[in-house]
Amino acid sequence: MSKLSGTIIAGHGRHYVAVAEGQKLQCVTRQRKTNIAVGDIVNIVKTSDDQAVIESTAERKTLLYRSDQYKSKLLAANLTRLFIVVATEPGFADDLISRSLVAAEAAGIDAHLILNKTDVTGSLAKARERLLTYTSLGYPLHEVSARAEPGHAVAILMPLLQGQSSIFIGQSGMGKSSLINLLVPDADIAVREISAALDTGKHTTTFTRLYQLAFGGSIIDSPGFQEFGLYHLSEGMLERAFREFGPYLGGCKFYNCRHLIEPQCAILAALGEGKIARFRHTLYGQLLHESAQTLY
Repeated sequence: MSKLSGTIIAGHGRHYVAVAEGQKLQCVTRQRKTNIAVGDIVNIVKTSDDQAVIESTAERKTLLYRSDQYKSKLLAANLTRLFIVVATEPGFADDLISRSLVAAEAAGIDAHLILNKTDVTGSLAKARERLLTYTSLGYPLHEVSARAEPGHAVAILMPLLQGQSSIFIGQSGMGKSSLINLLVPDADIAVREISAALDTGKHTTTFTRLYQLAFGGSIIDSPGFQEFGLYHLSEGMLERAFREFGPYLGGCKFYNCRHLIEPQCAILAALGEGKIARFRHTLYGQLLHESAQTLY
C-alpha cells in the first residue's frame, strides 16, 4: 500500500475526493466523526487503483467555517483569499456580506467583493452606493458581467486568483456559478465526475468543491447560502474582526468594555459621530449575543 499526500477537492458525509499526484481518489476516513474540509492537505494510503483511506490531516494555515448554536460546518481550509459575489439583481443582503467579512477577518483571510451583472445598468448606481460601506473600509471591489462581458470578467479576476487559494461565496442567484464556469472551462465535467465519485447523484450543488486553475492557484465553489452563523467567535475576536473598530479599540474608559451601552466608550462615540455604520454596529451586537448562546 502506497502512502501519498493529497488535497481534498470535495466531500459528502464521510466520503471525500482527493487529488494526489494528478489522480482523483475516492477516500474514506477511519473515524466515524470527521473533521475534514475541502482544501485540506491529507496523508492517505491507497487501497486500490482509485480508492484510499485518509490517515491524517496536515496542519491548516486557515480555516473558514460557519456555526450555529449546536454545530459547526467547515467551509474550506488553507484559504488565502475570499470573494463575496453580489449582483445588481436580485437584491443582496448586507447581513451576509458583513458576516462573511467578519469570518474572513477572524480567520486571517484576505477578503474581496465582486459585483456581477453590471450590464443591468438600472440597478448599478444603487448597488455601488450600498457597497460604499465596505469599499470605504478598504475591501476591494471588482465589477464584472459574466454574461455580457465574459472576456473582461476573466481579465479582471484571473490576476486576483493566480497563485491564491480562493473561495467564492454568496447568495443563490448572484451568478457565482457563471463566473466559476468562465474561470474553469471544464467545471461541469469535473462536477459530474466528483458527483459520481461521491454517489450524490444529481445533487451537484449541495457540496463544496475545489478546482485547480490552469493559470495557477485554486478556486473553491461553495453552495449558495442565506445565513452565515458565527457563534464560534469570542468577544475579543469579534471586536477585532470589525475593521472600523480598530482605531478606537483601547480608547474606552473600561478595559472590559463591550461597546454596547457602556459610558465613555470610544466605539459608541465614533458611532454617534457617523464614523461607524449603524447597521454594522447592530450586527456586532447580534454576534455578541450569538457567541453567548453556544452550546457545543
